[in-house]
Amino acid sequence: MAAPAPAYALIATDLDGTLLRGDDTVSDRTRDALAAAAAAGARHIVVTGRPAPRVKPLLDDLGSGGRLAVCAQGAQLYDAVADRLLWSLTLDLEMAEQALGKIEAEVGQVYAAVDQDGVDGLTLIEPGYLMPHPTLPAVRVRRRAELWAQPISKVLLRHPELSDDELAQAARAAVGSLATVTMSGPGTVELQPTGVTKATGLGLAAERLGVGPARTLAFGDMPNDVPMFAWAGRGVAMANAHDELKRVADEVTASNEDDGVAIALERLFGSCPDGHVRPGGPGRPGPVDGLDRPEVDRSDVDRPDTGRPDVVDRSDIDRPGMDRHPRGACPKIDIRS
Repeated sequence: MAAPAPAYALIATDLDGTLLRGDDTVSDRTRDALAAAAAAGARHIVVTGRPAPRVKPLLDDLGSGGRLAVCAQGAQLYDAVADRLLWSLTLDLEMAEQALGKIEAEVGQVYAAVDQDGVDGLTLIEPGYLMPHPTLPAVRVRRRAELWAQPISKVLLRHPELSDDELAQAARAAVGSLATVTMSGPGTVELQPTGVTKATGLGLAAERLGVGPARTLAFGDMPNDVPMFAWAGRGVAMANAHDELKRVADEVTASNEDDGVAIALERLFGSCPDGHVRPGGPGRPGPVDGLDRPEVDRSDVDRPDTGRPDVVDRSDIDRPGMDRHPRGACPKIDIRS
């Protein structure tokens, strides 16, 4: 008799603040939980704001065969085994420069950086810009004009005085339809191609894997994960998540430092390391410790359209620098459904 299919066939995880601890590592407990989910038939895909070149080492470290990743806030689908982009979308350079000018007209000087497109793309930072994540490599240029030398996937912004929330709000009002504005972490407000979100990228990746929204489980911690939660069948926010994401999450698990991803996966796909069976049992969700909370109202959250006719399919495109071929005890969880 064949084993029953898991309740969720695709596990989509953000990286920073979610799957990764503060030192850029994945805990042994989280690795074991992902392995248990894989043994039950579920696939794991990373969905991150990081560009493809900053994701490959992490995917190689996770191992376990072929790896697809949605990168650059949904603008790239990356095949880590072949080290190539299956498709990508770039931010028009003139529109990016125009959007930046409009933002500065409203809030004064900002400091900018860009992620170049491609598997060998660099992160370029202008004078005054400080990398929010010091472990990620970057190249400092002498003046802003040098940021626009090559195609880019996004622009990163910092303001000397405004908070991230204030800068993101001002940027959205200033740029209008020139770009999509998102906040993906402390000190990380970004401009992306219009209409591009983690949801559009995940939707295209899931279609490639033959999985629909209802069987997708998503984990995240920042407002850039809101569209992904709206698309997926279930969204799990970390305890350290931004309040905007917690408001639309179906569940809040422990923090990234306390194995929050592992705790939620153990409840669905197996037992805790200390042997306590999860209330939902392997393969199906369920309330924890008798808590059965009302369904989260997502009526005010747009469910993104994942159609992207303007996406560049790179299966047969040559580009320079690119290949041609396409444990402890179990803490309580705040369940909101």
